[in-house]
Amino acid sequence: MEREQIDLDTEGVGRGAVIRYGHWGRPVLVFPSEAGRAWDFENNGMLDAVAPLLADGRIKLYAVDSFDHLTWSDNSLPTEERARRHGAYERWILDTVVPLVDEDSPGHDRIVTVGASMGGFHAVNFALKRPDVFGVGISLSGNFDPSSWHGWGELGEATYFANPTAYVAGMEGDHLQWVREHANILLVAGQGAFEVHPTQSLPGAHRMAGILADKGIPHEFDLWGHDSAHDWPWWRKQLEHHLPRFC
Repeated sequence: MEREQIDLDTEGVGRGAVIRYGHWGRPVLVFPSEAGRAWDFENNGMLDAVAPLLADGRIKLYAVDSFDHLTWSDNSLPTEERARRHGAYERWILDTVVPLVDEDSPGHDRIVTVGASMGGFHAVNFALKRPDVFGVGISLSGNFDPSSWHGWGELGEATYFANPTAYVAGMEGDHLQWVREHANILLVAGQGAFEVHPTQSLPGAHRMAGILADKGIPHEFDLWGHDSAHDWPWWRKQLEHHLPRFC
């Protein structure tokens, strides 16, 4: 399997890694779990779940670093400052990583985003904010309200526009119609260990699905059983089950 690591710089974030897997196919942008690195996807066996798609040239994976340790996971910072720092991460993805993907996979259909746990937040957030770039957003056990993540301090514009449960609920008019026409969101959650406490992934997915339904934004909510835990073995099964439909 073809594998290449690329280190990219960007203002306000620092140096981040992108690891590409595969030789051909639809680009899939992979976000790690909370504060994770680009190689976490490989190290936790997720490549096994998509190996047939890679071998058949149906997908090319681009696994990226998170910078959660500088943003959402830094509980010493007020939530609004975390959100402002997160904005630099969004710019890194859009201004640095996406052009790399476009050059490496010319003529592709829009990018699929995938993430587990906090990576699921990133996957859905990008797919809702820029559905013209990211055609499908897949969350495995994500939570979508960063204001609830040990938040403190006064909330402002940065937090609002980094919080899908807020800005999607506030969508209306032409912009909402544009999102309806382009977005495609898949929310997957289990009912097993750690999906409710402490992650709030299960109630978070229910809430996000309700907001998307209220706004008429195309989405699916796939609820797994009481044995389905907030952990890599289950995320492997979920990704293996769902990703082939989109590639």
